[in-house]
Amino acid sequence: MSIMTSWPDSASQQSQDDLDGLLNIALPFAQKMLAKSGEFYPFGATVTVSGETRLVASDPGQDGHPSSTEVLCSLIGGFRQNRADLRAVAVCSDVRIPGSDAVRVELEHRDGHAIASCCPIGNKRLGRCVEYSQLRAAAAGQQVWT
Repeated sequence: MSIMTSWPDSASQQSQDDLDGLLNIALPFAQKMLAKSGEFYPFGATVTVSGETRLVASDPGQDGHPSSTEVLCSLIGGFRQNRADLRAVAVCSDVRIPGSDAVRVELEHRDGHAIASCCPIGNKRLGRCVEYSQLRAAAAGQQVWT
């Protein structure tokens, strides 16, 4: 899956490949978690300077069940602290948009490109099978490399 069709010509091939790769890891993992549990805490994914891709979770240190906002802040804070070792990051969250739930993946590259993509969740079928609408993407603000 590629979100790069509307990217500016200034995006390097590495930037496009890194962000496409993160989307292709984060979105299926989120969909798997939704099928299994019906929801998920925000999580992240990174591409290191050496090109290694990793899924990342964050524990904001709260007892019990932290809010999604606390987990998001913890993820972004960790990415900022380690940005010298990273080429690209993704933050994935379970969100509500007008008319449906959705999976939101925010992607950012150290070269300055940032994209927010959203995959609306359609009707749930029998069991936990979930249908997804078409992925939408738009430019976003930087949160890690600011």
